[in-house]
Formats: sequence, structure tokens, C-alpha cells
Amino acid sequence: MENVLQSLRRGTVEVISGEELSRKVAASAREKRPLRVKAGFDPTAPDLHLGHTVLIQKLKHFQDAGHQVIFLVGDFTGMIGDPSGRSEMRTALTREDVERNAVSYKEQIFKILDPSRTEVRFNSEWLSTLRIEEMVRVAAQMTVARMLERDDFRKRYDSLRPISIHEFLYPLFQGYDSVVLRADVEFGGTDQKFNLLVGRDLQRAYGQEPQVVMTTPLLVGLDGVNKMSKSLGNYVGITEPPETIFGKMMSISDELMSMYYELLSDIGVAELAALKAGLSDGTRHPMDAKIALAREIVGRFHGAAAAREAENGFRGRFSRKEFPDDARRVDIATDGGASDLATVVSRASGGFTTKSAARRLIAQGGVEVDGERATDPGVLLRSPAEVRLKIGKKEFVVVALR
Repeated sequence: MENVLQSLRRGTVEVISGEELSRKVAASAREKRPLRVKAGFDPTAPDLHLGHTVLIQKLKHFQDAGHQVIFLVGDFTGMIGDPSGRSEMRTALTREDVERNAVSYKEQIFKILDPSRTEVRFNSEWLSTLRIEEMVRVAAQMTVARMLERDDFRKRYDSLRPISIHEFLYPLFQGYDSVVLRADVEFGGTDQKFNLLVGRDLQRAYGQEPQVVMTTPLLVGLDGVNKMSKSLGNYVGITEPPETIFGKMMSISDELMSMYYELLSDIGVAELAALKAGLSDGTRHPMDAKIALAREIVGRFHGAAAAREAENGFRGRFSRKEFPDDARRVDIATDGGASDLATVVSRASGGFTTKSAARRLIAQGGVEVDGERATDPGVLLRSPAEVRLKIGKKEFVVVALR
């Protein structure tokens, strides 16, 4: 039982409460009744990226332990827009946008989840027909003061930025979803904690045992700084071509790699601990670990054959032909989290000590970054990251940006 609980808690930030989770899991095993484990996704964009799959991976862990997973598509709440973490009101989606994106989600989640043990629900089933009397009953369970405990609402209120009444309804509707679905456990990102706790309150009000709330960290994107987001361009889309996914995974920093293994990999708890220990004491090479993770992620979404082909392509570009294993390594501290390519080249190269010389070389096509020819000396390289520079015809440097 302890091994099961350790697997279920893996990669979580907070469990409310751990004692309740242990009790529910034990009762489930004793009564041979699977827990109902819920996570909701508003279909705000047509494609999922790895940041979305952090929650889906946790659903899979529960599914592997024999529990019932509920993948809730927020087709109704998606038209309101989750205010979590927002300084302004979200732009409302149309019904057509939501329905189109919802279909795309259903196709993508089963690359991770087992369809036979996944209940896909749409909250428009009950929210679009919710009677006004019932809506009043739901709203009566929450005070304005409690709503303003939310950091994002409080900041907007204090700075005199508008908060629409329908935004207050969002956490209530999300909580009501848990009542309708009789959820035993609900997952969400750390920014969802308030909404998840509202679900516990509403379940108590409706005479149900409150769900266990489990939060997961927000996956940091490829830039190593911000939450993974398409709008920031720091994402890995699960529908992208295999070679693109592989290349993006190989671009993450060594520091990010451990987090990605924790949140995205299917390797077991003991194997994960051994990996971290090996990276720490130097018995496991970071590049080998990163290749294994990239292979796993590509294989999950495109199959083992595509993963092998992407790996072979990567090794051909960077290891076998163009980039030596014994390349010189240089640590460079960036200014404010980023540095232009000309500055990095001038500091990394033993032969080009001035930025003007580095700029000329880049403009002439004499510099490659991670196997791609660079042409813009001013392009920004963000830290933390590890990049491979080929400077001229013979100089190879691995640059760790800090």
C-alpha cells in the first residue's frame, strides 16, 4: 500500500489531505471499489502540449493502480474562461471554438490514457440545464469575502480593475462538477488550488464526502523560466512531428530534465530515484538521460519506430558526424536571463574575442546552434539552457547558459 501511495503522490506539490488519500485508497482496496479521479480541461486551444499532460500523467498513475479516471472537458466553463492567475478578464470562446477543440482533445488524450478505463464527460451535460433555483443554492455556499481571498481577484479588486460576476461563477461551476461526478480525488495545477477547494466545500454542502485535492506544479517551458505556453513559444506540442519533439526535448537544460522526468516520465519511483542519484554523483551522463527521455516522449505520441528514427537523426546530426563527444564546455552567466548570440560566441570561442568578429562570422553563416546554421547575431539565447555551438569549421563548444 505504501508503494502505491508513493506512486500516486509522485510529482505532486500538495495533497489535501494526505491522511484522507491514504484512507480512501485503503477503503478502495478493501471494498474493491475504484476511486473516481477527476481532472478538468477547458478546451481553449485545439492542441495539447506537454504542460497539459502533467495532469494526464497523474490520471494514468491512478488508472494503473486500478482506479476510474474521469477526463472532464469543460465545454461549458470554457466559454466563461478560468480567471485563475489572470490580471484581466479572459476573452470568451464561442461554442464553435469549444466544440472543435473538445473533439481534438478526445483524440489526443488516448495517447496516454486507456480508453477502456476512462470516462470522458462534458460539463455542459449538467451546467447548460442547471435551473436557476439550483444555481442560487450553489452560489449561497460562497461569500464575496471568500472569493476575494483568491490572490488574482484580490489584486484586481485592490487595483480597481473590473471583476465580472460571471468570473465568480467559474470556481462554483468547477466545484459543482465534482458534486455531479461524485469525485473522490481531483487534480489541478497549483494555480487551481482555490477552485479545487471549492469542490470540497460544495460536496460537504450536498452531503458527500469531500474529494482529496492534489496539486501539481506548472511545467516550466523550454526557456527554463516561464510556464509552458504556446503564446510564449516555449512549448512542446504533442502533435508536432517526431523529430521536432525530439529536438525540443534535447534543448532543455540539465536542471529542467529532472523535473521533466518527475512529471512526464513513466519510469517507476525506484528507477527515478536511481536516475537522480546517478546524475548527482556523475555515474549517469546527462546527455544519455536526456536522450532516453526524448525517446520516451516521442514514443508515447508517435510510436517506438518514430522515436528510434528521431533519435538516429539526432545522433547523426550532433554526435556521430558533426559534434565530438569531447567538445570543450563553457559556463556563461547571462544578463537578465538571456544573451544575444554574438555575445555568447565571442565569450565561448577561443579565437574570436570581440563581438564584431563574432557578428561577422554569424552573418557569413559560420556558426551553427544545435545543428542549425545561425544568421542573426542578435537572436537571444535564454538561460538556463545548454546549447551546442559549431564556430567556424573546427571549433566545437558546449555552452551552459546560467
